[in-house]
Parts: sequence; C-alpha cells; structure tokens
Amino acid sequence: MALSNHYRSEDLLDVDTAAGGFQQRQGLKHCLPLTFCIHTGLSQYIAVEAAEGRNKNEVFYQCPDQMARNPAAIDMFIIGATFTDWFTSYVNNVVSGGFPIIRDQIFRYVHDPECVATTGDVTVSVSTSFLPELSSVHPPHYFFTYRIRIEMSKDALPEKACQLDSRYWRITNAKGDVEEVQGPGVVGEFPIISPGRVYEYTSCTTFSTTSGYMEGYYTFHFLYFKDKIFNVAIPRFHMACPTFRVSVARLEMGPDEYEAMEDEDEDEDEGESADVGESDGDEEEHRRVFDVPARRRRCSRLF
Repeated sequence: MALSNHYRSEDLLDVDTAAGGFQQRQGLKHCLPLTFCIHTGLSQYIAVEAAEGRNKNEVFYQCPDQMARNPAAIDMFIIGATFTDWFTSYVNNVVSGGFPIIRDQIFRYVHDPECVATTGDVTVSVSTSFLPELSSVHPPHYFFTYRIRIEMSKDALPEKACQLDSRYWRITNAKGDVEEVQGPGVVGEFPIISPGRVYEYTSCTTFSTTSGYMEGYYTFHFLYFKDKIFNVAIPRFHMACPTFRVSVARLEMGPDEYEAMEDEDEDEDEGESADVGESDGDEEEHRRVFDVPARRRRCSRLF
C-alpha cells in the first residue's frame, strides 16, 4: 500500500525468520510474527498461546496505546481467528478477484457490489481498505483509503465525452456528525471521460469513530457543449475498522492515572492548536480528506 508520503510492503516470513522474531516481552508475550514491512516495521502476529487477553491462534496487528506510559499497553486489530482463517481468506480474495491485481501487484481493497452508481453513461464504483499502521484505538483515530473508478460506457455517443470539473463529499461518522467537502477536480487533475475510457484514483480519510460512510457527486461538463453541466452520483460507501481488543495493561490502569494522562494530552493539543495556520491547505487537511493519484500507488508482493 502506498500513498504520497507513506509506503507499506509486507512480506510473508519464512519459518526461521518468524521464529527469530518470537516475542516474550510484555504486551506481545507468546506472539509470533507472520509478516514484516521493512518500511514501517509493521507486522501481523499470531498468538501462539493465550496470554494478555488474546485468544490462542488469533492473528492481529499490534497497535500501541499512544495515551499510556506503559510500553506493554498494546491494543490489537484482530485480522483472523486462526492462521487457517487468516490465510485462506486472503487467498480466496485474490483468487476470486475480491482483491484487485494491478500491474501484477495485489491491492487489498474490498469492493462491495452495491457500491456502484450509474448516471447516464458514466459509472462510478468504489472499493475501500483499512490502514492499521496509520490508525490507533487510543486515541481513537481510524485511517481508511478508498479507490474510485470512473468509466464511460463504450456504447455512449462520441458527443457524450465530458470533463470533470469539481467534487462534493458528504462524510458521516458513526455518531451521525456530518462534514461537507468540495473542491475543484480530483487529485489536482480534471480528467476527460470518453466512450470506453476509465479513470481511477485513490484517496483517503480518517474517522474518530470506528466506522463511517461517504457519498457525494462529481460535476462534469460536456466537451462539445461546454455550457452544459451535469452531476454524476458517487455511491454511498461504508468503512469500518476490524474488531479490536484493548490491552490488558490499559484495563488494569487506575482511574487516577488515566485522568492524568488525558489532562496532559489536552494541554498538548491546546499548545499545538495555537500554532496551526488557517491557509486553504490546512483547511483541506482539517477536513480529513486527502487525494492521492492512482499512478503513484504500489503495493506489497503478498500483503
């Protein structure tokens, strides 16, 4: 998985390498790494024994508790109940086409068949992916990427060729809070769509809740009738983080210690907020929607 300033490439470890990474430290006790990314240090682990609140054979991404002073406070995003469940699920997604293969690389984007909308001759479809390495449970910050495909029917008339002018997003989190984002083009481009042509790009967003959804529309104008504009619907698509488990270390924390940590975090946030400018770029970032050109993406050989 790659964004403009972030790259992840996980490799499946051989038995000897995995055994060398077997963990006995607090927070990951009795855990064996299954994958490793040399760029981020990210690994997926399997619990060899039931310990620290984990069930035996569970596969998970570690997620350090950023609000705890205890390095053993490690939350977990559960990826599979067993090794067999984890591995066969991945293989089935690849074989069935659930995960797209682009330029001989596997992308872990999940496509809901219902996330498709057609307006006239233009069809928009969406697939999504959760990024655990950019997410956290404490504080709640859940990072998702989504891949959008815009295509015009090959049977459309030539005069239906059009160009994308702007985008509009309506973003809703699990609490029902709504944000609206609009701006020119997508990923700094104004793609032209003609009969049979496809345009794809990748973007990302974050939620402070474990799930949320987005929907919206693109505004186009016809190339041959530039004064005629029309909107193309973007289907509603949902994003939800995997099941997670809070670290035992946090559950054992006393209320006084937790409150003291929260007070420190609030003081730090206030100090940081005072230094934030109000430029257009900062406002777009504040709205948590970022565009990344599809052509810049790379992904792992296996995961």
